[in-house]
Amino acid sequence: MEAYTGFARVYDLFMEDIPYQEWKDAILGMLTEHGIRDGLVLELGCGTGKMTEHLAEAGYDMIGVDMSEEMLEVAMERREQSGHDILYLCQDMREFELYGTVRAIVSVCDSINYILEEGELLGVFRLVKNYLDYGGLFLFDINTVYKYQEVLGELTIAENREEGSFIWENYYDEKSGINEYDLTLFIQEESGYYRKYEERHYQRGYEVEAVKKMIEDAGLEVLGVYDGYTKEKVKEDSQRVWVVCRRGVS
Repeated sequence: MEAYTGFARVYDLFMEDIPYQEWKDAILGMLTEHGIRDGLVLELGCGTGKMTEHLAEAGYDMIGVDMSEEMLEVAMERREQSGHDILYLCQDMREFELYGTVRAIVSVCDSINYILEEGELLGVFRLVKNYLDYGGLFLFDINTVYKYQEVLGELTIAENREEGSFIWENYYDEKSGINEYDLTLFIQEESGYYRKYEERHYQRGYEVEAVKKMIEDAGLEVLGVYDGYTKEKVKEDSQRVWVVCRRGVS
Protein backbone atom coordinates (compact mmCIF):
# COMPACT_ATOMS: atom_id res chain seq x y z
CA MET A 1 0.00 0.00 0.00
CA GLU A 2 1.29 3.45 -0.91
CA ALA A 3 1.25 6.49 1.34
CA TYR A 4 -0.55 9.76 0.63
CA THR A 5 -2.53 8.64 -2.42
CA GLY A 6 -6.24 8.77 -1.61
CA PHE A 7 -5.45 10.69 1.59
CA ALA A 8 -3.81 13.56 -0.28
CA ARG A 9 -7.14 15.02 -1.40
CA VAL A 10 -8.54 15.20 2.13
CA TYR A 11 -5.30 15.65 4.08
CA ASP A 12 -5.99 19.27 5.03
CA LEU A 13 -9.56 18.45 6.01
CA PHE A 14 -8.55 15.81 8.54
CA MET A 15 -5.48 17.75 9.70
CA GLU A 16 -7.25 21.05 10.29
CA ASP A 17 -6.26 21.01 13.98
CA ILE A 18 -2.57 21.39 13.10
CA PRO A 19 -1.53 24.87 14.34
CA TYR A 20 0.14 26.03 11.13
CA GLN A 21 -0.25 29.70 12.10
CA GLU A 22 1.54 29.14 15.41
CA TRP A 23 4.32 27.19 13.69
CA LYS A 24 4.65 29.84 10.99
CA ASP A 25 5.02 32.59 13.59
CA ALA A 26 7.74 30.60 15.39
CA ILE A 27 9.62 29.91 12.15
CA LEU A 28 9.41 33.54 11.01
CA GLY A 29 10.57 34.69 14.42
CA MET A 30 13.61 32.41 14.31
CA LEU A 31 14.50 33.35 10.73
CA THR A 32 14.21 37.05 11.52
CA GLU A 33 16.24 36.65 14.70
CA HIS A 34 19.09 35.31 12.58
CA GLY A 35 18.78 37.99 9.91
CA ILE A 36 17.04 35.87 7.28
CA ARG A 37 14.22 38.16 6.19
CA ASP A 38 14.05 37.24 2.50
CA GLY A 39 15.64 35.03 -0.14
CA LEU A 40 15.33 31.37 -1.08
CA VAL A 41 13.87 28.96 1.48
CA LEU A 42 13.31 25.23 0.95
CA GLU A 43 10.62 23.17 2.63
CA LEU A 44 11.36 19.45 2.83
CA GLY A 45 8.30 17.20 2.95
CA CYS A 46 6.07 20.12 1.96
CA GLY A 47 2.97 17.96 1.41
CA THR A 48 0.00 20.00 0.21
CA GLY A 49 2.01 23.21 0.50
CA LYS A 50 0.19 24.83 3.39
CA MET A 51 3.35 25.97 5.22
CA THR A 52 5.06 26.69 1.90
CA GLU A 53 2.27 29.15 1.11
CA HIS A 54 2.52 30.77 4.56
CA LEU A 55 6.23 31.43 4.07
CA ALA A 56 5.70 32.67 0.51
CA GLU A 57 3.08 35.08 1.86
CA ALA A 58 5.74 36.34 4.30
CA GLY A 59 7.97 37.27 1.37
CA TYR A 60 10.30 34.30 0.95
CA ASP A 61 11.07 32.71 -2.42
CA MET A 62 9.88 29.19 -1.76
CA ILE A 63 10.87 25.76 -3.03
CA GLY A 64 8.82 22.76 -1.90
CA VAL A 65 10.08 19.18 -2.07
CA ASP A 66 7.89 16.12 -1.55
CA MET A 67 7.94 12.58 -2.93
CA SER A 68 4.15 12.27 -3.21
CA GLU A 69 2.86 13.33 -6.62
CA GLU A 70 -0.68 13.41 -5.24
CA MET A 71 0.24 15.79 -2.41
CA LEU A 72 2.10 18.05 -4.84
CA GLU A 73 -0.92 18.17 -7.14
CA VAL A 74 -2.89 19.68 -4.26
CA ALA A 75 -0.01 22.06 -3.51
CA MET A 76 0.08 23.26 -7.11
CA GLU A 77 -3.67 23.83 -7.13
CA ARG A 78 -3.18 25.95 -4.00
CA ARG A 79 -0.35 27.84 -5.74
CA GLU A 80 -2.61 28.56 -8.72
CA GLN A 81 -5.20 30.07 -6.38
CA SER A 82 -2.69 32.18 -4.42
CA GLY A 83 -0.58 33.29 -7.36
CA HIS A 84 2.64 32.75 -5.42
CA ASP A 85 5.74 31.90 -7.44
CA ILE A 86 6.61 28.60 -5.71
CA LEU A 87 8.77 25.90 -7.29
CA TYR A 88 7.61 22.38 -6.41
CA LEU A 89 9.89 19.38 -6.96
CA CYS A 90 8.83 15.74 -6.73
CA GLN A 91 11.87 14.33 -4.95
CA ASP A 92 12.75 12.02 -2.09
CA MET A 93 14.27 14.11 0.70
CA ARG A 94 16.90 11.40 1.14
CA GLU A 95 18.40 12.40 -2.22
CA PHE A 96 16.99 15.81 -3.06
CA GLU A 97 18.85 18.05 -5.51
CA LEU A 98 18.79 21.80 -6.01
CA TYR A 99 20.50 24.08 -8.53
CA GLY A 100 22.19 26.08 -5.79
CA THR A 101 22.11 26.93 -2.11
CA VAL A 102 19.28 28.44 -0.08
CA ARG A 103 19.19 30.73 2.94
CA ALA A 104 17.14 28.35 5.07
CA ILE A 105 15.57 24.88 5.03
CA VAL A 106 12.48 23.98 7.04
CA SER A 107 10.61 20.73 7.61
CA VAL A 108 7.40 20.57 9.65
CA CYS A 109 4.72 18.13 10.75
CA ASP A 110 7.15 15.28 11.61
CA SER A 111 8.26 14.74 8.02
CA ILE A 112 11.73 13.84 9.32
CA ASN A 113 10.24 10.89 11.24
CA TYR A 114 9.53 9.22 7.89
CA ILE A 115 13.28 8.59 7.57
CA LEU A 116 13.54 5.12 9.12
CA GLU A 117 17.30 4.49 9.15
CA GLU A 118 19.91 6.47 11.06
CA GLY A 119 22.31 6.30 8.12
CA GLU A 120 19.67 7.77 5.82
CA LEU A 121 18.82 10.52 8.30
CA LEU A 122 22.50 11.41 8.56
CA GLY A 123 22.52 11.55 4.75
CA VAL A 124 19.60 14.00 4.80
CA PHE A 125 21.45 16.23 7.26
CA ARG A 126 24.54 16.15 5.03
CA LEU A 127 22.46 17.16 2.01
CA VAL A 128 20.95 19.97 4.06
CA LYS A 129 24.42 21.28 4.88
CA ASN A 130 25.43 21.00 1.23
CA TYR A 131 22.51 23.14 0.06
CA LEU A 132 22.54 25.73 2.84
CA ASP A 133 24.24 29.10 2.49
CA TYR A 134 27.01 29.72 4.99
CA GLY A 135 25.22 30.87 8.12
CA GLY A 136 21.94 29.42 6.84
CA LEU A 137 19.39 27.87 9.18
CA PHE A 138 17.81 24.41 9.23
CA LEU A 139 14.56 24.27 11.25
CA PHE A 140 12.65 21.02 11.68
CA ASP A 141 10.40 19.17 14.09
CA ILE A 142 10.16 15.51 15.07
CA ASN A 143 7.71 13.41 17.04
CA THR A 144 9.36 12.10 20.18
CA VAL A 145 9.83 8.53 21.33
CA TYR A 146 7.52 9.42 24.25
CA LYS A 147 4.70 10.26 21.81
CA TYR A 148 5.00 6.93 20.01
CA GLN A 149 5.31 4.92 23.22
CA GLU A 150 2.81 6.66 25.48
CA VAL A 151 0.37 8.56 23.25
CA LEU A 152 0.03 6.75 19.93
CA GLY A 153 1.12 3.24 20.91
CA GLU A 154 -1.76 0.92 20.01
CA LEU A 155 -4.21 3.80 19.62
CA THR A 156 -6.95 3.71 17.01
CA ILE A 157 -8.32 7.04 15.75
CA ALA A 158 -11.56 7.26 13.79
CA GLU A 159 -13.29 10.30 12.38
CA ASN A 160 -16.37 10.76 10.24
CA ARG A 161 -17.05 13.81 8.06
CA GLU A 162 -19.58 14.50 5.31
CA GLU A 163 -16.74 14.53 2.76
CA GLY A 164 -15.21 11.31 4.04
CA SER A 165 -14.16 9.25 7.02
CA PHE A 166 -11.06 7.42 8.16
CA ILE A 167 -9.83 4.80 10.59
CA TRP A 168 -6.21 5.31 11.69
CA GLU A 169 -4.65 2.36 13.51
CA ASN A 170 -1.26 2.65 15.22
CA TYR A 171 1.22 -0.11 16.02
CA TYR A 172 4.46 0.85 17.76
CA ASP A 173 7.45 -1.51 17.94
CA GLU A 174 9.74 -0.47 20.78
CA LYS A 175 12.65 -2.57 19.54
CA SER A 176 12.88 -0.90 16.14
CA GLY A 177 11.38 2.41 17.26
CA ILE A 178 9.05 2.29 14.26
CA ASN A 179 5.40 3.26 14.40
CA GLU A 180 3.12 1.80 11.73
CA TYR A 181 0.00 3.72 10.73
CA ASP A 182 -2.66 1.75 8.87
CA LEU A 183 -5.19 4.07 7.24
CA THR A 184 -8.57 3.09 5.85
CA LEU A 185 -10.33 5.96 4.11
CA PHE A 186 -13.76 6.39 2.58
CA ILE A 187 -13.74 9.44 0.32
CA GLN A 188 -16.85 10.85 -1.31
CA GLU A 189 -16.54 11.33 -5.06
CA GLU A 190 -18.44 13.69 -7.38
CA SER A 191 -20.96 10.93 -8.08
CA GLY A 192 -21.91 10.96 -4.39
CA TYR A 193 -20.59 7.45 -3.85
CA TYR A 194 -17.70 6.71 -1.51
CA ARG A 195 -14.46 5.09 -2.63
CA LYS A 196 -12.36 3.06 -0.19
CA TYR A 197 -8.60 3.66 0.03
CA GLU A 198 -6.04 1.86 2.15
CA GLU A 199 -2.63 3.27 2.99
CA ARG A 200 0.25 2.33 5.25
CA HIS A 201 2.71 4.80 6.75
CA TYR A 202 5.84 4.24 8.82
CA GLN A 203 7.62 6.66 11.12
CA ARG A 204 10.54 6.21 13.46
CA GLY A 205 11.07 7.78 16.84
CA TYR A 206 14.58 9.09 17.51
CA GLU A 207 16.10 10.04 20.84
CA VAL A 208 16.95 13.74 20.92
CA GLU A 209 20.60 13.16 21.79
CA ALA A 210 20.99 10.77 18.84
CA VAL A 211 19.52 13.38 16.50
CA LYS A 212 21.84 16.08 17.85
CA LYS A 213 24.87 13.84 17.29
CA MET A 214 23.85 13.13 13.70
CA ILE A 215 23.40 16.85 13.06
CA GLU A 216 26.88 17.55 14.39
CA ASP A 217 28.35 14.60 12.46
CA ALA A 218 26.87 16.15 9.31
CA GLY A 219 28.80 19.35 10.01
CA LEU A 220 25.91 21.46 11.26
CA GLU A 221 25.72 23.37 14.54
CA VAL A 222 22.80 22.78 16.92
CA LEU A 223 21.57 26.15 18.16
CA GLY A 224 18.64 24.88 20.20
CA VAL A 225 16.21 22.04 20.86
CA TYR A 226 12.82 23.06 22.21
CA ASP A 227 9.49 21.70 23.36
CA GLY A 228 7.30 22.10 20.30
CA TYR A 229 7.41 25.46 18.58
CA THR A 230 8.35 27.32 21.76
CA LYS A 231 11.57 28.45 23.40
CA GLU A 232 10.95 26.14 26.37
CA LYS A 233 13.22 23.24 27.32
CA VAL A 234 12.37 19.73 26.19
CA LYS A 235 10.43 17.84 28.87
CA GLU A 236 10.08 14.14 29.57
CA ASP A 237 6.56 14.24 28.16
CA SER A 238 7.27 16.48 25.16
CA GLN A 239 5.44 15.05 22.16
CA ARG A 240 7.00 17.23 19.47
CA VAL A 241 10.50 18.68 19.51
CA TRP A 242 11.67 21.65 17.45
CA VAL A 243 15.33 21.67 16.41
CA VAL A 244 17.20 24.76 15.23
CA CYS A 245 20.51 24.22 13.40
CA ARG A 246 22.93 26.35 11.41
CA ARG A 247 25.64 25.88 8.84
CA GLY A 248 28.82 27.60 9.96
CA VAL A 249 29.65 31.01 8.57
CA SER A 250 32.87 29.74 6.97
